[in-house]
Amino acid sequence: MREPEEPRTRPTLRIPFGILALLAGLGVYALAVAWASQWIGRLPTLAQALVYLVLGTVWLLPLRRFLIWMETGRWG
Repeated sequence: MREPEEPRTRPTLRIPFGILALLAGLGVYALAVAWASQWIGRLPTLAQALVYLVLGTVWLLPLRRFLIWMETGRWG
């Protein structure tokens, strides 16, 4: 088990750059889902709901590690 890390005492550019990267990444992801909606719209209603449920939550998977990087500079 790791010991808790010391709080940051100096500002870092990782947080503002990380926020900008997160917003840009989410924008690209949203555009990709919107573009794919032309094919998703042809599926039965329950299949559409399942696809949008998965696509609406899958972007959260890398978020934890990304936020850790923004705070500490490490990926894990």
